[in-house]
Amino acid sequence: MISNHKPYGIYERIFKRPLDIICALLIIVFFWWLLLAVAAAVRVKLGKPVLFKQERPGKDGKIFNLYKFRTMTDKRDEDGNLLADEMRLTKFGKILRATSFDELPEIFNILKGDMSFIGPRPLLVEYLPLYNDKQRRRHEVRPGLSGYAQVNGRNAISWEERFDLDVEYVDNISFALDCKIIFKTIKAVLAREGISSETAVTMEKFKGSDD
Repeated sequence: MISNHKPYGIYERIFKRPLDIICALLIIVFFWWLLLAVAAAVRVKLGKPVLFKQERPGKDGKIFNLYKFRTMTDKRDEDGNLLADEMRLTKFGKILRATSFDELPEIFNILKGDMSFIGPRPLLVEYLPLYNDKQRRRHEVRPGLSGYAQVNGRNAISWEERFDLDVEYVDNISFALDCKIIFKTIKAVLAREGISSETAVTMEKFKGSDD
């Protein structure tokens, strides 16, 4: 059971959500052509469906459908089972991930209120029963397109360290911190570090902590 979060400051309670909506709308208005161009490229290179949809836990553990541009094929073995992620990830898909263009449809998740621009990344539903009480606090806020853990090591740190950073963000949300994370995210994207992709290709699955 996800606990109710504590009362936050005026930024989190009043300004963060409206800023998410305004920024999401501005991106759609000014970059609709990029969304269409990437969608068309995915359709040509990988076929249908253009979008990858997966259930993820959001604020208070509420499940929502997260949308991304697909980056992998549907190649299967002789028994009809999907091949491993690394065997289905194409060169084109790697480019989408390196530029973070695969994350663009999450703008609509932000607009709907499923996500925020900044917050703990939405992970797999199967992880929910594996969190300890502290780790579960990452769900006290909306998940983000990028987050504090993603700009402070991401896959180079352990799951426990990532969750500690998520909870540290939850306890210290501020406009200044969000701006800092945004600038560091932009820097990482320009450097093609693939700031936001959480898949088996990039990191082993979380299996729970000892404590």
